[in-house]
Amino acid sequence: MNFSGIIRYICGHRTIIVVVLCLFELCLVSRSIAGTGKKADEKVYLVHADELRYDQYGPVPDAQIVKGRVHFTHKGSSLWCDSAYFYQQSNSVKAFGHVRYVQGKEVSLKADRAAYDGIRQLLEARNNVVLTHGNKTLYTDSLDYDRFNDYAYFFEGGRLVDGKDRLVSDWGDYNLKTREATFWYNVKMRSGDRTVTTDELHYDTQKSLAHVVGPSKIIQNGSVINTSDGYFDSKSDRAEMYGRSTVVDKDKEITGDSLFYNKRTGLARGLGNVVYVDKRNRNQLTGQRLIYNEKTGYGFATGHALVKDYSQEDTLYMHADSMKVYTFNINTDSMYRKVHCFNHVKVYRQDIQAICDSLVFNSQDSCMTMYRDPIAWTGTRQILGEIIKVYMNDSTVREAHVINQALSVERIPGEKYFNQLSSKEISGYFIKGKIRRVFASGNAKAIFYPIDDKDSTLQGHIYIETDTIKMFISPERKLEKIWTPKNTGVMLPMTQIPAEKLKLPEFAWFEELRPTDPEDVFHWRGKDEGSALKVIKRHEAPLQKINPVSR
Repeated sequence: MNFSGIIRYICGHRTIIVVVLCLFELCLVSRSIAGTGKKADEKVYLVHADELRYDQYGPVPDAQIVKGRVHFTHKGSSLWCDSAYFYQQSNSVKAFGHVRYVQGKEVSLKADRAAYDGIRQLLEARNNVVLTHGNKTLYTDSLDYDRFNDYAYFFEGGRLVDGKDRLVSDWGDYNLKTREATFWYNVKMRSGDRTVTTDELHYDTQKSLAHVVGPSKIIQNGSVINTSDGYFDSKSDRAEMYGRSTVVDKDKEITGDSLFYNKRTGLARGLGNVVYVDKRNRNQLTGQRLIYNEKTGYGFATGHALVKDYSQEDTLYMHADSMKVYTFNINTDSMYRKVHCFNHVKVYRQDIQAICDSLVFNSQDSCMTMYRDPIAWTGTRQILGEIIKVYMNDSTVREAHVINQALSVERIPGEKYFNQLSSKEISGYFIKGKIRRVFASGNAKAIFYPIDDKDSTLQGHIYIETDTIKMFISPERKLEKIWTPKNTGVMLPMTQIPAEKLKLPEFAWFEELRPTDPEDVFHWRGKDEGSALKVIKRHEAPLQKINPVSR
């Protein structure tokens, strides 16, 4: 046979030679693995390759080089690739090109290249890595998958897709057993219309529950949440936040040590130094425990509860043991609120102060109604009765109405005397914060001291008893006019006033109970025993009983 014939013979039988060599190498592999003493299920098996080479003098002398539709198996998992280095002694593989890894029915991975250590059961995948676990998919360029602990780690940026949830971060890990993921650094989560930005996020893919740690911001439908320790349920739109968190919804804001928020129902609950601010209506509600529903406008506060209304020129402070807020015509231009305060109520504004057992404030007409032993002060004047209604302008008191057992007492500056007025009801009308007109009706009695226009001395002591009294007072507090129907009265010189005539029988002066500043509303000083008003039972017509006429 000449040389060309030999060449044709060799080329014609090339396939047979390659197959024989592959079978020879596989026999060597099997004998070598058997010599290592490894259990059969611990071995990495080469199932198929179109080509296998082994060169102990080449660049990888300790590896078998396999190419073409390469397929390995190990402990129930399979790995496919275009080519690979198979390190039989170390029970490991380096795979290249269209790497695909499958474990069971739920776990699959794709990458450009990967290294698999059968002893440590560790898969290191690089470049265009896609890990799929059920309906969860993780995209990254660097991922280590620990089969033994069922953990996947990525550290050069990653993106997890779980239904409508999308998470990206610089570093992260995913537990395939618990289906929980953790993300670190430059973390951003998108879930429907919610965006979470943080540096550490723990995510339970089964429950769709996210837990952020460290300074974090959550934005959803115009609402912004700032927290350093928060839990968010993307299925139910619920959130729990700890460590002084804040929820801002358009022009409303709530801050507290612990906050619980349901976006669907609009219900927010706060515990520990809670502050609710309504920027649109310029008021604030604080307390140790607070509930507010942004959809209905209902709120409740207790524990150091305080309302601050700064919608007017001067701020109004109201404190009580507990408070309720009701909103009417919410989200309209005609919206208004009613605040109900219960027990140990104290009010302070620069031009008016008050105490009572319960109070209702209506922002629609700026009316403050006080019940059960109410007392109100404005300037040097004190008023009290069973019920007091105070109407306010932007910066001052406009009207005051005292209902039942009404008493008005004014201390005359620099003197020991008091102008006094008592009746069933008293109404006072103010201009620029100064009382200008007083109307008393029902068993009216008055003591007052006219002032001399020349030297401002007191001219005498006047006592009047009548059914109705109308008084007109100057801005300087001087009595300009007084009108009464038929009355009984007496005027005494200042030097001839008996001590028992200085005060009306109903006289009471409670200056020591008056709030002195905004902070003083938290300090309760009640009346002395026996000085509280006794509710007078009104006369009622007796029920008539008609005896049947006997026939």
